[in-house]
Amino acid sequence: MIQRLERQFAGRTLSLEVGRMAKLAHGACLVQYGDTVVLCAVTVDDKPTKLPFFPLTIEYRERTYAAGKIPGGFFKREGRPSEKEILSARQIDRPIRPLFPDGFMHETQIACFILSADQENDADVLALVGASVALCMSKVPFSAPVAAVRVGRIKDTWLINPTFQQLQYSDVDIVVAGTAEALTMVEGAAIEVPEAEILEALQVGHQAIKELCALQVELIGAHSVPDMQWSPVEPDATLRAKVEALASARVTEALTLSDKQERNQAMAAVTEDVVSTLTDEDSEFASHAHAVGEILRSIEKKTMRRQILSKGERADGRGLDDIRPITSEVGVLPRTHGSALFTRGQTQALAVVTLGTSRDEQRIDSIDSREEVTKSFMLHYNFPPFSVGEARPFRGTSRREIGHGNLAERAIQSLLPPYDAFPYTIRIVSDILESNGSSSMATVCGASLALMDAGVPVKAPCAGVAMGLIKEGDEVAVLTDILGLEDALGDMDFKVAGTRKGITSIQMDIKIEGMNEKILKEALERARTGRLRILDLMGQALSEPRSDLSQYAPRIISIQINPEKIGEIIGPKGKTIRAIQEESGATIDIDDSGLVKIAAVSGEAGARAREMIEAIVKDPEIGRIYEGPVKNTTTFGAFVEIMPGTEGLCHISELREGRTEKTEDVLKKGDITRVKLLSIDEKGRLRLSRKAALAEDALAAGDGSNAEAAK
Repeated sequence: MIQRLERQFAGRTLSLEVGRMAKLAHGACLVQYGDTVVLCAVTVDDKPTKLPFFPLTIEYRERTYAAGKIPGGFFKREGRPSEKEILSARQIDRPIRPLFPDGFMHETQIACFILSADQENDADVLALVGASVALCMSKVPFSAPVAAVRVGRIKDTWLINPTFQQLQYSDVDIVVAGTAEALTMVEGAAIEVPEAEILEALQVGHQAIKELCALQVELIGAHSVPDMQWSPVEPDATLRAKVEALASARVTEALTLSDKQERNQAMAAVTEDVVSTLTDEDSEFASHAHAVGEILRSIEKKTMRRQILSKGERADGRGLDDIRPITSEVGVLPRTHGSALFTRGQTQALAVVTLGTSRDEQRIDSIDSREEVTKSFMLHYNFPPFSVGEARPFRGTSRREIGHGNLAERAIQSLLPPYDAFPYTIRIVSDILESNGSSSMATVCGASLALMDAGVPVKAPCAGVAMGLIKEGDEVAVLTDILGLEDALGDMDFKVAGTRKGITSIQMDIKIEGMNEKILKEALERARTGRLRILDLMGQALSEPRSDLSQYAPRIISIQINPEKIGEIIGPKGKTIRAIQEESGATIDIDDSGLVKIAAVSGEAGARAREMIEAIVKDPEIGRIYEGPVKNTTTFGAFVEIMPGTEGLCHISELREGRTEKTEDVLKKGDITRVKLLSIDEKGRLRLSRKAALAEDALAAGDGSNAEAAK
């Protein structure tokens, strides 16, 4: 049975429809908002997997027909997912994953297809709503409806699901997700917005989420089906008791080791010894090595959490608000345009800046825009296996790397100078050399230092810190600058980046069913304190941008010319612009508005190219002295080119003082001479004088040498 529910939401019509499309899926929902349409379908395996983790996969795919486009490139079909698709899939996964019951190990897939794009409303938040409906009406044991909204702000007015056009004027762009009771995910960027205002944005977003959850409940009521039969996948109770008796004391001892490698080695030794002891007791235990590992992990989790809640002690010996030791180095690589090495405890990021021209901009074919989108700032995050002491094959860029890079990129984006004032394409690469938690925030710190080392005039330095949470009943502990262990075994990973003035990027993931306002407020306040401390330490290495760019970076000069003069600079078949580039050594780009960008490694090359271009585009100025070649001679004088394509007549009487019998006695074709522009007649003809130019030169020199030459 087809059922469609329509409501006005944030000033536009939102509709949820079930029962018409994808009826063989275990749950499906069609979401429409404006003219943007998303189909979400859920399927689940009847048998549990043998994998050691819950196999939930989210696929978010944009169909180019949604925007009336045909894919570019040689193969005219959609290929591997774009960065936007990957980021949107992660944005759906993170708020949904903690709402599945513990021990549920049946492979579950959620597919979200963007079928229509009105280029006003982003489909990513709609896809989460559709996925929630599809899950709730399926046999999957999913706890409660979940929804997401995007929050923006223009002139102190909060907007729910602002359009792409509105976001261009918004100082906040945050996606908030959660249930009717609590938030489960936050991700977004802001332009140095204070913590109190970010908290207000989350409250505004949660009110809208409650409205969407109520709408889902109304729709699902008539379509819900009984949950599938399933049993939690848990280790055998007898095995658990034996492992706990053998290992609990040793796990507690291992957690007192502050070094990550020593702690991992100690835990590996415990695992090996427990398996060996059990196997000696009964050979059948040899096949339970994986289950032993799971039990030890649960012991480690329980021990670590109890140690923090009862004693306020963390695995590395720090207090709850302590930040690991920090060192910052800049200019560590001699030939790059800017570099920094940021180390926080056992997390280390090498950030390197490269400056390029408009030719280096990234071209993006998006269904969210009618035209090709260009991107002049990129931050790429790499996580090689050696950073965690592992030997694994190097594969393509992972979803995690794309997500972490995007978070750091958004933290830096709003602090860059306007493109018109600093017309460079900027690429930052962050290579994680060591990782023990919060590598994305180390990337923010390293990227900020590297930009300043490169001489990029950023508005302010930027730093980031990751907050954690341990919550059991009414016992709560908020942790500053979390370790990898605290991220893995804790309840929250709350990353906050910004300047001294406010937040520029934020991301929150939780593993419990929700986060209340009190904990959020405390986490934001402590994150600010930690961020300011980190900025103080970074400032000891470099507190502001260098006054000049690296000698290896290109110098870019911008000139605005009359668009009608573009053809004169380019010349027939590009002859003129090629000649300028060859003679000066600079690279020249011209857009249709008449903006000319000159890029050169040396300042002299750029200045020379600018002079040559200005000579072409400037109108002849009466009274000015020019230098140019003799293009032709006649019995009555010489024609001299004073600017490319602009010639004038120097009459024979104006060649020198006194009488001249023959033009060739003074000038020949190809000679370079200086002439003064005396006048321009009504037909645009130029009257030149070599005699007047030489006389002015002689006067300026303070002697009569040139005057004698003129005679």
